[in-house]
Amino acid sequence: MLKLVLFLLFLCPICLINNMYWMVQSLLFLMSFIFLLKNDFMNYWSEISYFLGSDMLSYGLILLSLWICSLMLLASESVNKYNNYKNLFLLNLVILLLLLVLTFSSISLFMFYLFFESSLIPTLFLILGWGYQPERLQAGVYLLFYTLLVSLPMLMGIFYLMNKTGTMNFYLMNNFMFNYDLLYFCLMCAFLVKMPMFLVHLWLPKAHVEAPVAGSMILAGIMLKLGGYGLLRVISLLQLMNLKYSFIWVSISLVGGVLVSFICLRQTDLKALIAYSSVAHMGIVLAGLLTMSYWGLCGSYSLMIAHGLCSSGLFCLANVSYERLGSRSLLINKGLLNFMPAMALWWFLLSSANMAAPPTLNLLGEISLLNSIVSWSWVSMIMLSLLSFFSAAYTLYLYSFSQHGKIFSGIYSFSGGKIREYLLMLLHWLPLNLLIMKSNMCLLWL
Repeated sequence: MLKLVLFLLFLCPICLINNMYWMVQSLLFLMSFIFLLKNDFMNYWSEISYFLGSDMLSYGLILLSLWICSLMLLASESVNKYNNYKNLFLLNLVILLLLLVLTFSSISLFMFYLFFESSLIPTLFLILGWGYQPERLQAGVYLLFYTLLVSLPMLMGIFYLMNKTGTMNFYLMNNFMFNYDLLYFCLMCAFLVKMPMFLVHLWLPKAHVEAPVAGSMILAGIMLKLGGYGLLRVISLLQLMNLKYSFIWVSISLVGGVLVSFICLRQTDLKALIAYSSVAHMGIVLAGLLTMSYWGLCGSYSLMIAHGLCSSGLFCLANVSYERLGSRSLLINKGLLNFMPAMALWWFLLSSANMAAPPTLNLLGEISLLNSIVSWSWVSMIMLSLLSFFSAAYTLYLYSFSQHGKIFSGIYSFSGGKIREYLLMLLHWLPLNLLIMKSNMCLLWL
């Protein structure tokens, strides 16, 4: 793991040299492929050093982080073109990637907490520095306060654990099982807000709508996965408590998922629609994870990776339209089929991935999650069926409304799409559909 960390550290000064934008991007791609070939991880921890190590769970998420970060540079070409503080942008991004890699590869719970919280800072800078509207300040404050408010109790919980067990190592802590209500809430709440669970999800659509495309990609692709990853790590300590309380979270998530789907159906902003759909998807991930069944844990992991690629790709598409039309409103983004016929294919492919059509990884994840949630409680069938139906409904609404219809008369000339953008879409879509061939990576890690 240290190879990766040192690579990213040495990439930082390169960011500050002029005209190194594509160089950094190529190096990140190179790193993704090198890491992809290093796939020798098993169900146990390997590559162990003082507080870094990796297992199957970390491996997938680190790979996703590297991949999404290299694609973010490909998507934010306008930062390079208009010279919008591009060196700082690169530096910010590499530091963010470094913190994410460290978060996912920490063996120690305290180190995990430290990097988990510090990855918030570069994200905040991304939103405040390269966001679009003046409301980005409010969005940044929302993001900061929602996350920081609940992470202090978690720190207390971590200190209590250290006091009781004498270790912070995830692997060693698995030997303990705690039956202490306050500890459970302390440790869980930070991750539930980060997921985000319905009722504490308000920071997410705000942050997404104000963030630049890179900010949206990293938020949807990786920031939401931090919560799920943290839960997968600490849930083994809290099994007894979880049996007692999990019904609350699962119910909120499922009902919330349906309500958020209704909110999606009345959005006029492309980004807000995709952001709310993330909340609905993460709701089902959370519900499956908290059933604590084998299917649930594996399905939530699969859907987290699938959603990271799919949602990120949709944000890129929304950005492509935004760069052309100067607006994200669905009232103006109409009839895009006439303008960018080739882009409509990517809209279709990524939207179908969003509704979990085969052969995407989303399908695998959702089937596993349906399995686990229904076996946990038969009544959840009602909400799950509504959730599945409406997720197809709002995705269809997004696709048909943006591609069909009468063209807005204010648009008169247009570029169909650059090779860079088609490559960007391909690199989101291809892993999403190829990973199902290697689904044992996602389902046999436990």
